[in-house]
Amino acid sequence: MRVLRTTLVTLYFMASIASAADAGERRFIRAGMTEGDVLLKIGKPDSASEDTGGGSKVTVKRWIYLPTSGDQQTMTTIVLKEGKVQEVSRKVTQ
Repeated sequence: MRVLRTTLVTLYFMASIASAADAGERRFIRAGMTEGDVLLKIGKPDSASEDTGGGSKVTVKRWIYLPTSGDQQTMTTIVLKEGKVQEVSRKVTQ
């Protein structure tokens, strides 16, 4: 019972960190970071797609974060390959 309670507290803590992600932190995402690092730092993307390359064993994910308070007028796109950030692009939207 104690292990379950500790596990639940840990999961709650991790969820609260992810939900409190600061959009201003998007500019600090860099190549080499893990998928988990990104989720903890800036939360879930607004849009996500996945491409397995037509039979390739390598999965490429594209995450898009739309402008929001804390990161107004900037759309951030992150490309992940095999669970690691490969590319980050930030575009000012009008």
